Amino acid sequence: MSAAPSANEVLSKKGRSFYWARHFLGSRHAERATRLYAFCRYLDDLADDSSSPHEARSKIEAAREDVLSGESADASLSDGLSLARECGISKEPILELINGIASDLEKVRIADMDELIRYCYRVAGTVGLMMCRVLDVRSPSAYPHAVDLGIAMQLTNICRDVLEDAAMGRRYLPSTLIGDLSPQELINPSSTVRAKIASRVLELLKLSEDYYRSGEEGLSCLPLRARGAILIASRVYHGIGMELISREGDCCSGRATVSSAQKALITMKALLSVTMKGSSKGSFWSPCCCHRSELHVALAGLVISP
Repeated sequence: MSAAPSANEVLSKKGRSFYWARHFLGSRHAERATRLYAFCRYLDDLADDSSSPHEARSKIEAAREDVLSGESADASLSDGLSLARECGISKEPILELINGIASDLEKVRIADMDELIRYCYRVAGTVGLMMCRVLDVRSPSAYPHAVDLGIAMQLTNICRDVLEDAAMGRRYLPSTLIGDLSPQELINPSSTVRAKIASRVLELLKLSEDYYRSGEEGLSCLPLRARGAILIASRVYHGIGMELISREGDCCSGRATVSSAQKALITMKALLSVTMKGSSKGSFWSPCCCHRSELHVALAGLVISP
């Protein structure tokens, strides 16, 4: 069995926003969430860290077979599969995640918004579903909201990483928004193209607001302590989008980040927003009426269950 870095090490280096929010979970949920992140990150890195697309495809297909069998000789996969058994995570969301990761090895030119939302579901909404099991959430009412928070965060990622993704030959900005620009044209954009990118980034960030809102509407389905942690994770990630908005959508001048001081301020504001008298965050304490089905039109036919 190959050696694997500790889950905590992976989270601290590659998932700093989640590493921050993890500290607000109870010890059992924090340990599980950390292992889930390491598992999902390991799968994602199979596509990005391999020496060639052929090698990446071979590794991803081997991982798919391991998931289907439920056993693996790889330490990272083995721990993830063990976690899935412990928490009752089914194979379906893991396989959908692998499908999304595998699609990154093809020619990535997202055509329209429906394709973008489906991609976001596969690589991030599925993680939200798995997190439900990790946090001992069994209410089906929570699942669509967990998916939406994942989609919101992935939309933020896409807006932040336009240049980084383009350098890997990928263009997630849909053709219906940006036209048929190639990744190369995004790397060294003319002033006209740069302005267009900024405008489309702002459009996607506006769309992400609907998904963040829906994600937070499901907080009351979580154990009380987990609600605060997920709210903080949501708000910190949302802060990346707010940084881009403050730049008027300019993602070409450097990677948008949230500093430790900003995280602390965001955390304080998030917790105050649900504890102060007169708070408008009723969904933190009481179930919301229903999920907005229009947010999942693009996901028709996909199984929204952990």
